[in-house]
Amino acid sequence: MIPAWFELGSAGVLVLILAVDVFLAFRRPHVPSTRESALWIAFYVVLALIFAGALWAIGDADHAGEFVAGWLTEYSLSIDNLFVFLLIMARFSVPRKFQQEILMVGIVLALVFRGVFIILGAQLIEHFSWIFYLFGLFLVYTAANQAFTNHDDEMENESRIIAFMRRRMRFTPHFEGARLRTVVDGKKVLTPALIVFIALGSTDLVFALDSIPAIFGITTNPFLVFAANVFALMGLRQLYFLLGDLVEKLVYLKYGIAAILAFIGVKLVLHALHENELPFLNGGKGFDWAPEIPTIVSLGVIVVAMAIAVVASVVKLRMDSRKVTG
Repeated sequence: MIPAWFELGSAGVLVLILAVDVFLAFRRPHVPSTRESALWIAFYVVLALIFAGALWAIGDADHAGEFVAGWLTEYSLSIDNLFVFLLIMARFSVPRKFQQEILMVGIVLALVFRGVFIILGAQLIEHFSWIFYLFGLFLVYTAANQAFTNHDDEMENESRIIAFMRRRMRFTPHFEGARLRTVVDGKKVLTPALIVFIALGSTDLVFALDSIPAIFGITTNPFLVFAANVFALMGLRQLYFLLGDLVEKLVYLKYGIAAILAFIGVKLVLHALHENELPFLNGGKGFDWAPEIPTIVSLGVIVVAMAIAVVASVVKLRMDSRKVTG
């Protein structure tokens, strides 16, 4: 059992760090250097590991392991989210100097949506144990969709909504940071930032639907679910500038993420079968043959899947480069 003082204290520190991050993004809009981005990302990774160590010290190894596995899962999904952010920024020609502010808004929206789904998910799990069947099947479907669907296809509906807005509202073609409105010829008009926020928000909503069932497959502790999501999203802005176009070149990354989602989906279904309470299945009794997959196994699968995806992508990138130079 994690002490209440630790949960409250940790939540307070995380909110404070996020507030400082938001303040810096809006206070000094600029394009971070590679060194600056790398230092911030290293800071957030070390912070997450310190948090895991503190959990180990005041709780037990299970809590620490669940957090690390959940954090890595959410971090993997956040990188996929990052890829879509890159597409959105490119599609709407957002100036580099304004991208920090707009990204920060997107990250805050992601936290809000995930917070809502964490609360809803925790309540559903508490009152309806069979929800794990739905979560598991949904993740398996999402994994297939992840592997065989192009991100450009996913943005078609957004394009229709945005085209509708452009026909009905007056927009200026110029960005003014994260401001939604400006004055042109004495009249108030909307800036393209509003369209970008809508695209980012709808993307965040879709990713929240994927990520929350995934982490509930690792741990059902709402505090650990919240902490893993916050740590995964911390540094996402800096990671955006550090990786840049490299994310697009990691062609096998989506398959690694799909493998993780499929694994967790199967794990959830097995857990639901093991704890079965549905009266029309096995007389409302659990299936003894359905194994409970330990957290350490989940952690291993997550790390191996991402490592293989990244290494395979880098190898392909080098082979393609040799073909061009050769």
